[in-house]
Amino acid sequence: MKRAQLIRLALVLLACGISILWGSSLGPTPHSKMADFKGIYYDTRCLLQHRDPYKESEPLRVYQEEEGWSSLDVYELQQILMLDVYLPTAYVFIAPFAMLPWGPASLLWIIVTAGSLALASFLMWDVSANHALVVSGGLICFLLANSEIMFGTGNPAGIVVSLCVVAVWCFLNDWFVPAGILCLAISLTIKPHDAGLVWLYFLLAGGVYRKHALQTLALTVALSLPTILWVTHAAPNWMQELHSNLVAASAPGWLSDPRLDSITGNTCSMVIDLQSALSVFWNDPRIYNLLTGLICGTLLLVWLVRTLRLRLSPERAWLALASIAPLTILVNYHRPYDAKLLLLTIPACAILWAEGGFMKWIALVMSASGIVLTGDIPLAMLQIFTRNLHLSTAELSGEMLTVVLRRPMPLILLAMAIFYLWVYVRRTAPDAKSGSAQSIPVRSESTLKAD
Repeated sequence: MKRAQLIRLALVLLACGISILWGSSLGPTPHSKMADFKGIYYDTRCLLQHRDPYKESEPLRVYQEEEGWSSLDVYELQQILMLDVYLPTAYVFIAPFAMLPWGPASLLWIIVTAGSLALASFLMWDVSANHALVVSGGLICFLLANSEIMFGTGNPAGIVVSLCVVAVWCFLNDWFVPAGILCLAISLTIKPHDAGLVWLYFLLAGGVYRKHALQTLALTVALSLPTILWVTHAAPNWMQELHSNLVAASAPGWLSDPRLDSITGNTCSMVIDLQSALSVFWNDPRIYNLLTGLICGTLLLVWLVRTLRLRLSPERAWLALASIAPLTILVNYHRPYDAKLLLLTIPACAILWAEGGFMKWIALVMSASGIVLTGDIPLAMLQIFTRNLHLSTAELSGEMLTVVLRRPMPLILLAMAIFYLWVYVRRTAPDAKSGSAQSIPVRSESTLKAD
């Protein structure tokens, strides 16, 4: 590795280390630490004991039996352990961890999360360095240094998003493609709502990328089928039970409720999808879910049509991914740790920065605002500043002020999606002659046609 790359790697590891050290101190009690990983860990332990992980409170019983505990002092952890909301496909990756005792399993989970996130961040910086070394590095290091909640809760999003980003790098650089296929397949098995639209881009892009997408789909199915059969044997009614768990988790006040008065509505782990902002104006799931579908569906339709009509080029590939990353977070249930997918917007920001002009400042403001407002430290500061605010939502002015002060994340994510989609759509001409975009490695169009 070159000296500059070593320096970038050191900065990435330093920023990641800050989040690990700070995140390890989070949680009011020892039992509340790594709560999200604890939930899926004991779900899988339940399955390993041939018990139904989707049966309400069954993972909670396994937890209490192994911990020798008769009660839980953290209500949020109790909710997590009561309701399993993961697809059966997730267990293919979690099972090796669940075979270990809690101590080694949690330590190994942190190591894998940190290693994959650091690798994904380093690769995105390496892609962007020739265009905006300082700007892209600042955005990446800030994102990494604000990942405390992800490490504190052990949420699988850290691994899912990181492997998805690594897969993008492998596909677009045509290096270690089999590893990229495996990474994207694992992401899809654990959290398809995080990696699904990224996979869809490669399917629509055509050429060798469609081949990679289909290979990823085949591997995902191959990994998932044995696990689904395993779960079906232990829990014959898992589909109905999973649906019931999802409905219960979304009930007013529970974990997946996007509204302000949910159990996480005023914490750094709040839901940040578009529903969380629209629910301030319309406190009816039927309305804010419908509006979210209409807004995001329209943007997605424009993106789909443009992707199908445009020929692949280096610049357009990154712009397409930059527009789909924030849209992924807006569509449905996501939290700030899922927003680490915004790593995919940094190469596009670097391209626009290198081209100069007024557009580079808009790109920087958009990407920086999204990364900052979904960062853990800014979110914690936002909670402190708005904790004692008593804003009336009886009038439109109060509702708008509430959204701006307490739910700015969906607004900036929507602005990011619209901005990068607008740039993606208007780039109908061949890539800029400056060569800034051309130096980002992507297989040539002639190669794609040959494939």
